[in-house]
Amino acid sequence: MPKKFTPKVLTANALLEGDVIYWSPKGDWVGCFEDAAYFDDESAATDALAQAETQQDRIVGPYLADARWQDDHPEPAHFREDFRTTGPSNYPHGKQAEF
Repeated sequence: MPKKFTPKVLTANALLEGDVIYWSPKGDWVGCFEDAAYFDDESAATDALAQAETQQDRIVGPYLADARWQDDHPEPAHFREDFRTTGPSNYPHGKQAEF
């Protein structure tokens, strides 16, 4: 029996900067998980992933990550994605310096 689809966001890394980025409802890339498009429809999610996979000149490693809807925006549903929202943990820089 196939696994039931759960809500997702589309994520990747920016090719040049390496930053974690997310597909927005407008069809572009944003740096904040809360601004990501929230896919509760499997077909829409796989269509967005297919479109992202054609952008090899801008991104690397696109994939659909589990998400949940909370307080009017998507939030990570797994600790890995929660960790990726703040960036590297070896010293405060990038996204971590903002918190």
